[in-house]
Amino acid sequence: MTSNTVRDPRRWWILVALCLALLVLVVDNTVLNLAIPALMRDLGATPADVQWIIDGYILVFAGLLLTAGSLSDRYGRRRFLVVGLVIFGAASGLAMLATEPWHLIGARVLMGVGGSFMMPSTLSILITVFDEDERRTAIAAWSAVAGVGVIAGPTLGGFLLHHYYWGSVFLLNIPIAIVAIVAALLLMPESKGEPRGFDPLGVVLSIVGLSSAVWVVIMLPQHGFDPLMTAVAVLAIGGFVWWERRASHPLLPLELFRDRSFAGASFSIVLLSFGAGALMLALTQYLQFVLGYEPLQAGLALVPYVVASFLFSGLGAALGKKVSNKTLIVTGLTVLAGAFGLLSTLDVADGYGFLITCLIVMGVGGGLAGPAAYATLMGAVPPRHAGVGSALNDTVQQVGGALSIAVLGSVLAAAYTAAMPADAPEPARESINAALDSGVPGLVLAGKESFLSAMSIGSWVGLGFTLLAALVALVVLPRKAPVPEPVTV
Repeated sequence: MTSNTVRDPRRWWILVALCLALLVLVVDNTVLNLAIPALMRDLGATPADVQWIIDGYILVFAGLLLTAGSLSDRYGRRRFLVVGLVIFGAASGLAMLATEPWHLIGARVLMGVGGSFMMPSTLSILITVFDEDERRTAIAAWSAVAGVGVIAGPTLGGFLLHHYYWGSVFLLNIPIAIVAIVAALLLMPESKGEPRGFDPLGVVLSIVGLSSAVWVVIMLPQHGFDPLMTAVAVLAIGGFVWWERRASHPLLPLELFRDRSFAGASFSIVLLSFGAGALMLALTQYLQFVLGYEPLQAGLALVPYVVASFLFSGLGAALGKKVSNKTLIVTGLTVLAGAFGLLSTLDVADGYGFLITCLIVMGVGGGLAGPAAYATLMGAVPPRHAGVGSALNDTVQQVGGALSIAVLGSVLAAAYTAAMPADAPEPARESINAALDSGVPGLVLAGKESFLSAMSIGSWVGLGFTLLAALVALVVLPRKAPVPEPVTV
């Protein structure tokens, strides 16, 4: 089928199915952030356990993305999407049964395997189904689903956390995954790239290199520099680049990075992911720890962000027909940096009213920049490499997120401890949970103020990296997007 001449009449229903598959990933991540206090209380999870519950998923997800994306191009994108949904749904069921932190960590690792199969397929199928004139609108809708998940996950998860035990939050993934599987099988055509050889050495080097690199990043803040794993990461990634430049059928076509649209969008996204990752995690905890919201209230409190993001994603899609993606990306990132600046001024006495302004500005910036960045990146990817191109985009985001949570997460923890009074009990100096649970008014207030002090530092870091991402986009991205190749599947 040549989608430039024959449009699939089911394409908008296919988009719905793709959005459902994306929704299951977004809901899982937002619910997990919301469930952290309950995990620490009911499962006896330490801060280190919580970090591994989050980063264990990222480690596997990032390590397998390139391989999964390339294999989906070779063996079928719909097939990999369905397999990933099955694994993810089954692992969510196992997570519900966890009775020890390490049980949950294992389930999260398995969910990372499923997620790595799913994520590249959603965007690669989208660009093969939609023509260029409709693709921007489709990507805007796909991107807006992330915003819907931000509210749907915490709201439903908050209800479950209020009425049931923490494991029930993983129940949300299962029905969404089942519906997405049925929709994929009934609606989606199978699509593949051009037949080409397999690159087993590239697969091994990419998995070893990416996984070991993320491992080094995760372990660095708490355990210091690991020379052995760093050497493994450098050698594997260096060997991967060397081999891919010589392989007759490379896993990753490195010529993608010669395209200014692809390189500029990729580097902007990874900088934004690094600056925002840990801060967004802190924001969900701020709603519960500082404002004292129940999980359900905390989920509903994010509605202004979702509404603004949804509306401005649509506006960005409409403006994209008149102004360049470069203009939308730079403008959106600059607005988002302003939101981080506002967040840095939060005070214990501010309450929710001021936070609404911050959330709306964040939604406006993200809504303008996000779809334009994805459209720019995927518009530069030849359709035959749609799966691996999408996977590379996901990889840089996950690496940025892992860096953010590992490095900035530790910085925020250290800043909290440094801001607490020197005579505060040691548990309260290490965790705001302990300060709040003490019930001592002075210690509770000190814990909240120290948390906000640490969050302010994170906000300034987010502002800096977001402005840096905007600068990269301004300097690197071309004025006009490249003309895409005809899509054949």
